[in-house]
Amino acid sequence: MADKILNKIYVKVWRQNSPKAKGRFETYTVENVSQGTSFLEMIDILNDQLILGGKDPIAFDNDCREGICGMCSLYVNGHAHGPDTMATTCQLHMRKFNEGQTITVEPWRVGAFPVIKDLMVDRTAFEKIQQAGGFVSVNTGGVPDGNAIPILQDDAEEAMDAAACIGCGACAATCKNSSAMLFLAAKVSQFAKLPQGQVEAKRRAKAMVAKMDELGFGGCTNTGACELACPKSISIAHIARLNREYLKAKIAD
Repeated sequence: MADKILNKIYVKVWRQNSPKAKGRFETYTVENVSQGTSFLEMIDILNDQLILGGKDPIAFDNDCREGICGMCSLYVNGHAHGPDTMATTCQLHMRKFNEGQTITVEPWRVGAFPVIKDLMVDRTAFEKIQQAGGFVSVNTGGVPDGNAIPILQDDAEEAMDAAACIGCGACAATCKNSSAMLFLAAKVSQFAKLPQGQVEAKRRAKAMVAKMDELGFGGCTNTGACELACPKSISIAHIARLNREYLKAKIAD
């Protein structure tokens, strides 16, 4: 069955020329869009329309368009990544919208993610958190056999589930406190469940939590909004593990 055509939709987009400029919403009309079109392709169509009209195109982040890189992070009609579940903005399609509907598109509203322009935000704060401790530096000598270190299947699966985090920022953008705890917890868990991550475990938890606080993210109040917004369904159970890792490190001190 062929996808239907949306004859006319209205796109209400946040426009902001620079980090310190005053932003505002502008509404545009887009016509004849197939419901099979992805959301980012719709913005591409709108940008072509703006360029042909001699106007400045909408700035937005995108890269892989396969739900892997996390760059396409947008608030669409009040939902992180849009009304779809377990999907990034680039995986959202126009079949989720109706004829004549007004679609409101905004950047992440997180103090630690300042707006660069329009829908683009600076998310290097996440990178700084990860740089503070999200790595292992164990000298293993030559390349070991893949099965040299036995790991329980459940532990390996849980570590891989945590490692699925793409750092998109939906958790912080959805949290009423702009907390980065789910992101941080995922990055700690992906090592905490594996033997390779034990050597630096105590230093990792303390350093990453300290960097998160330094960058101005809020505290976690366990509302669970972050888990619901996460396109990879990262569980808030990882936050409990982060708290245990942090407490163990502080007690050891």
